[in-house]
Amino acid sequence: MSDKVGIGIVGAGSIGIRGALNHLVLPDVQPKAYAAAVCDPVPGRAHAAAERYGVLRWYERYEDLLADPAVDAVTLCSPIGLHYEQGIKAIEAGKHVHFNKTMCLTVAEADHLIELAARKGVNLVASPGVMLHPHAQRMRRLVLEGRLGRLVWAAAGATISTYHLEEPVRQGEDVLSNIDPSWYFRRPDGGPLWDVTVYSMHYLTGIVGPARRVAAFSGLVVPEREFRGRRIACDMDDNTLMLLDFGGSFFALGYGTPAGSVTRGFEPTIFGTAGSLVGCCFNGEDLRLPGDHAPHVTPEHAALGESHVFEDLMQLVDWVRDGTPSVASAEHARHVVDIFESAYRSAVSGRTEELRTSFEPLELDDLRY
Repeated sequence: MSDKVGIGIVGAGSIGIRGALNHLVLPDVQPKAYAAAVCDPVPGRAHAAAERYGVLRWYERYEDLLADPAVDAVTLCSPIGLHYEQGIKAIEAGKHVHFNKTMCLTVAEADHLIELAARKGVNLVASPGVMLHPHAQRMRRLVLEGRLGRLVWAAAGATISTYHLEEPVRQGEDVLSNIDPSWYFRRPDGGPLWDVTVYSMHYLTGIVGPARRVAAFSGLVVPEREFRGRRIACDMDDNTLMLLDFGGSFFALGYGTPAGSVTRGFEPTIFGTAGSLVGCCFNGEDLRLPGDHAPHVTPEHAALGESHVFEDLMQLVDWVRDGTPSVASAEHARHVVDIFESAYRSAVSGRTEELRTSFEPLELDDLRY
């Protein structure tokens, strides 16, 4: 492998375009990485993406991209339900893997991915790497230093309704701008938990540490949606409320819903006996400072949108080039998968479910901010 990491973009849909291709063409990336290949099963889409973004090779078959010797690592920009199978194939082909959120759908899948990667000697980075953000590390520092006092309760979650139906990248007539969002509303990988609550749960667990137990209710509120005059039958739960136990009588409400919010943005609200974190504020003081950005996000990248996806991909690039593991770890992602999988199981069984995974959250010496 050369010093530059050849990236294979798997899926030239919304995230493949906005989170990978748009960013990989900028000059500051070129000394470290480049878009070596792109694949997409929709006829003509990979070819069109390659022409627009100057990608060297394009494929309709994933297996052909994996066989390309110029591809050192892949970013999986495909629907979540495909991540496990595609991840296994990439690892077996000796490729490093960046998983867009969410990494996979079950703890068993995550275990297999992590174990196989260790055996094959390849690196895994899993979005969303929220703990790379300066304000998130400042939140973690406040907890570790005891500035909130004893933690009492928290809330973390997200709402999604028509966002994917209205994205500009889905409103056009050509193959790069008519991307179908139907899978976001269907089993097994649709619904707000896998799509957006994953950000909030990474924040919460990254700031306070792993959870121990979960109980949940879950159901479907909106059984049908419309996209450009076409009916989408929805069968994935879109309304899930979770109660999380972190130990020490510290509990949290987690949610993924089609309407309403009790938190600000994706950041959690955390109450302690001596202080509170509400959104990005500690006791009313904003923890975001002028000039804050993730390590690789310049103003040019920030202006493009989805820069957090690009950041996570560059975390993998750095790991491949210099051996530095990333905060956006597969183990953290596996724990969030455990929370969601257990929540859906609890909603069916009516029982509180014990979580069986954990991860190592950042300690004081790990914090850069």
